[in-house]
Amino acid sequence: MSSREGLHTLADRPRIPLLDDGRTFAVLSAATFALKAIFVKLAYAAHPIDPLSLLALRMGIALPFFVWLARRERGAAPEPLTPRLWVGVLLVGFLGYYLSSLFDFIGLSYISAGLERLILFGYPTLVLLIGALWLKQPVRAGAWGALAVCTLGLAAAVWHDLEQSGDARAVAIGAAWVFASSVTYALYYLGVGKLAPRVGSTRLAAYGGGASCVMVLAHYAAAAPPTQLGELPASVWVYAAAMATISTVLPIVLLSAAIQRLGAGRAATFSTLGPVLTIAFAWVILGEPFTWQQALGLLLVVGGVTWLGKER
Repeated sequence: MSSREGLHTLADRPRIPLLDDGRTFAVLSAATFALKAIFVKLAYAAHPIDPLSLLALRMGIALPFFVWLARRERGAAPEPLTPRLWVGVLLVGFLGYYLSSLFDFIGLSYISAGLERLILFGYPTLVLLIGALWLKQPVRAGAWGALAVCTLGLAAAVWHDLEQSGDARAVAIGAAWVFASSVTYALYYLGVGKLAPRVGSTRLAAYGGGASCVMVLAHYAAAAPPTQLGELPASVWVYAAAMATISTVLPIVLLSAAIQRLGAGRAATFSTLGPVLTIAFAWVILGEPFTWQQALGLLLVVGGVTWLGKER
């Protein structure tokens, strides 16, 4: 049997509804992505490594997976890749997993995993704002209320970090970097929603993710950061490998599949499990304290995003 015949046979098999449901892909994407901040924090604790070097290690390990995905999906596109579509694919990779990841890794060197996750989780509100201001999409009054609730939740989460760290400057710097990451991720999310139906969700993930890996490695080579990857202990490589597989490749593929089936706005509403798991993992694995301020922030942010999803 040829490889094409084998793929055709697999495609003809009955589908399992749960595994072909966009909601399932969205939840699994949130769950795998929830571990990313934990792996980053563990790597920082294991060795004094700078954010760019750690990100380069993560993306260098992830690159072969994206190349494999790209070769696997080469002939499965809804339409040919035109120069304009290529520009869109490269822009998605630049925004989503180059800039957004770099900003996030820098922010995590200053603030807790819990606060980082709550700031990132609020990106649907940024999708709303970008849609209203840039795309001129109408916004219901209730959506503005959801945005206000999310803002109050983030204030409570920042209060938590301020009390625990006692370093207002570090919290402000870290929160600003992660917020910048959330903005670029929101732009990435909108871009995927536009491109996935034309490029194919898995192929878009492969090409965009692979392009971002090359961008990060080129940045690392040009910047010559102080950390030499060959001198890192084995534990950092293990954490980077976990980031590359569990929290990079899987979330990208799963999220692209969810967006293609549900649309960008609706897929975002199924990610409420993410911050809950990140905060739980941070408490159990990293020993980060769980306070009433963080609980309040979690409740308000998750509630605000859920409310926003209903309004949309």
